[in-house]
Amino acid sequence: AASTCSRAEPPQDRVGTMNGISDEQKKKDFQMMLSCSTHLGTKNLDFQMTRYVWKRKPDGIHIINLGRTYDKLLLAARIIVAIENPADVCVISARPYGQRSILKYCQYTGATPIAGRFTPGTFTNQITNKFMEPRLLLLTDPRTDHQAIQEAAYANIPTIAFCDTDSPLKYIDVAIPANNKGKHSIGLLYWLLAREVLRLRRTIPRNQPWDVMVDLFFYRDPEEVEAQVKEEQERREAPVDVSMEVPPTAADWDATTAPPVAGGEWGGQPAAPAVPQPGSDWSAIPSQAMPATTEWGADPGTNWN
Repeated sequence: AASTCSRAEPPQDRVGTMNGISDEQKKKDFQMMLSCSTHLGTKNLDFQMTRYVWKRKPDGIHIINLGRTYDKLLLAARIIVAIENPADVCVISARPYGQRSILKYCQYTGATPIAGRFTPGTFTNQITNKFMEPRLLLLTDPRTDHQAIQEAAYANIPTIAFCDTDSPLKYIDVAIPANNKGKHSIGLLYWLLAREVLRLRRTIPRNQPWDVMVDLFFYRDPEEVEAQVKEEQERREAPVDVSMEVPPTAADWDATTAPPVAGGEWGGQPAAPAVPQPGSDWSAIPSQAMPATTEWGADPGTNWN
């Protein structure tokens, strides 16, 4: 019996070698899951999720075994790759935290997303406009997406779901134990699943890191996005204060300078204003040369005749 168990359950390092995943890469994935709190469950525990729970904290929160989570992610990726048409895989998330994640997942893997409210009858009522017949169902939360699970059971559609410690496993074929309450945990799970699917399809190489950042799969608050856009717009519209400083010259600008005299000598007296002569051209005389009078009808004192 001992030899049978050893054959049925190979060692963990051998499993990693068979999947083509190195220990270093596996270590990085576990660190990311720990940083995103994927291992933290809830205080409630469903009896069918007991096998995936490692311990219970003093405050009552159950800790999920991340080794089981990682193995179930690889199993789910193999099931998804077995579907010939990627559009036959339907990904559903009614919760806001998972909508951005499933849209990004479907963008990279070619699956069909249903973000937001699931319309009853989508899998069973052929009269509806959005009637679908998917071959595989991927869910974010079994408790929130219960309507889709029930219709998938009517239509014999296999179901994969991210299950927390308090999630019901009725009609769930492959349960991936993980924290499906946090936005970072949901985004990381879909990112890991999308990366493994693309690697199994030979779309991206396994020995190189995926160039898509996990931050794209995280939920973003619309108010934070609007505030960020407004800040960027204010930065663009803000006037740029470029002060052009003229270097000081050797001349003293505060000193009063006398106007130049007619002879070109600075120390001489200023030239007297020109007086118009009889018969001369008025347009040629500058305006300063005209005699200043306070009244237009006054006699200028000159006999023009």
